[in-house]
Amino acid sequence: MKRARIRFYADLNNFLTPSRQGQASDYDFLVSGSVKDLIESLGVPHTEVDLILVNGEPVDFGYRVQDRDRISVYPPFRYIDITPLLSLRPEALEEFAFVADTHLGRLAAYLRMLGFDTWYRRDSVDEELAAIAAEEKRILLTRDRGLLKRNMVTRGYYVQATDPASQVVEVLRRFALAASVKPFRRCTHCNALLQTVSKEAVEDRLLPETRQFYDEFFLCPSCGHVYWKGSHYRRMQRFVESVLAAN
Repeated sequence: MKRARIRFYADLNNFLTPSRQGQASDYDFLVSGSVKDLIESLGVPHTEVDLILVNGEPVDFGYRVQDRDRISVYPPFRYIDITPLLSLRPEALEEFAFVADTHLGRLAAYLRMLGFDTWYRRDSVDEELAAIAAEEKRILLTRDRGLLKRNMVTRGYYVQATDPASQVVEVLRRFALAASVKPFRRCTHCNALLQTVSKEAVEDRLLPETRQFYDEFFLCPSCGHVYWKGSHYRRMQRFVESVLAAN
């Protein structure tokens, strides 16, 4: 029987059983497998890992675990540049884009409200979500660890909060997105970019009081939703302000 010792750091401990949290633990094996398989067998999706050291040296996910290896696994570093060592992240994105699983509809709407390209469909299945994340280079947001363990998913994040408002704060913090927020430019229903439209063009679709008190309108060219800066807009403004204040 061969044995390796592994320790996870910081937030990665949230994925572990209590007996493995905050300490090094032994892993017994007969056949050498990849360090990626080992990490995920213990409950940690590979998308949450940014650096792996084996016996003090950086390795990639394909490294084959050997007898007596000492393995350290780290989440993304927020304040230290580890590029000179080895980052397991895929190539940097020019612009952040997301795909949210079926249980994160409210989070998807909030991200769209903040201006972020976010693919979401209530009837999507895991295979579709993984394929879209891979093909369109989107970050997969989910609370399903198994979905993040799929090999084709290289960009992903396990959303820990359950409250949608807390979720959007969490995502903005994780990817340092506060400075990239451009609110109210996307349709919260279908994700398309909004277009300015004259009141005359949508007048027949407005309630009398809306026609009377508002002159600035925006139209979604995809699903046809009409937006204006009414009381709902002011509520959304306050929400955006609270989200940015929390980052």
